[in-house]
Amino acid sequence: MKKSDFNYQLPEELIAQKPLAERTDSRLLCVNKQTGQLDDKYFNDFINLLKPNDLLVFNDTKVIPARLFGKKQTGGKIEILIERVLDAHQAIAHIKASKSPKAGAMLELECGYQCEVLGREDDLFKLCFQGEETLLSILDKVGHMPLPPYISREDDESDLTRYQTVFAKQQGAVAAPTAGLHFDDLTMQQIKDKGIATAFVTLHVGSGTFQPVRVENLDEHLMHKEYFNVSEATVAAVQKTRVNGGRVVAIGTTAVRALESASQTGTLKAGFGDTDLFITPPDYCFKSVDAMLTNFHLPESTLLMLVSAFSSYENIMKAYQHAIEQRYRFFSYGDAMFLSA
Repeated sequence: MKKSDFNYQLPEELIAQKPLAERTDSRLLCVNKQTGQLDDKYFNDFINLLKPNDLLVFNDTKVIPARLFGKKQTGGKIEILIERVLDAHQAIAHIKASKSPKAGAMLELECGYQCEVLGREDDLFKLCFQGEETLLSILDKVGHMPLPPYISREDDESDLTRYQTVFAKQQGAVAAPTAGLHFDDLTMQQIKDKGIATAFVTLHVGSGTFQPVRVENLDEHLMHKEYFNVSEATVAAVQKTRVNGGRVVAIGTTAVRALESASQTGTLKAGFGDTDLFITPPDYCFKSVDAMLTNFHLPESTLLMLVSAFSSYENIMKAYQHAIEQRYRFFSYGDAMFLSA
């Protein structure tokens, strides 16, 4: 398949610019991956679609306030987007500036903080934040939530909580695992009360998740890397679910990528590291995921290709067209899909 196969025309007004009043207010488009049947529901219906032996696997990554503003010593304005935290003081980042800073340049940030440009790593910059205060502490004080490029407004106070899942724990993402944004504390308790098992993986979502594929031949695409961690406890939970005849329901494509990255030998194994797994139709065989909750994804994106591999290209493109006709809300703060048999 080619990149252009995954293009679709989305009216701009369907791109959700803000979250709804309540996390659970979103609509839910159910797609039967075997028959292609579509059902319009609401997210509050989701718990009723689960079966007693199902396992929900969530991504517990936590979004860091990764966007910083400042200036070069020459006075030129800069915008920094942290891509990955390396240690207490160093990070890899994108820098927007009229002219790219060179190695050795000192960048001035808000509240007197400074960082030094150590050098380049392809299109990214390696930065060292000065002083005794840690990078994460500096971000907490002067960083802004890294809203996606298709949200055409500045971040505000509400994004600190709403662009974050209620179960976020492991700091390191620069984009939210958006399927998880639909869950509130009450829903998590209802899942527990119903006896539905839950487990967690970690995948630190990078800004590359928003980048469209730039080559027509998918075999030539260079996939971005993201850190993942799948624990022994999660592996055991998946194995128990299999024995009991339940479904492994991944909450979001990031949970899918973590589970599938840990399953490349054919069997799910605990482990951690960087993954550049690129899942495309029609030949990918899913090894650890039976159903998926996901948001709607950008045209020509790797995530649209992933869900097409899961529920078939024909089913997904039909579902997207239906969602557009029915005025669903798209992308990070938008509505959800449940892909299952």
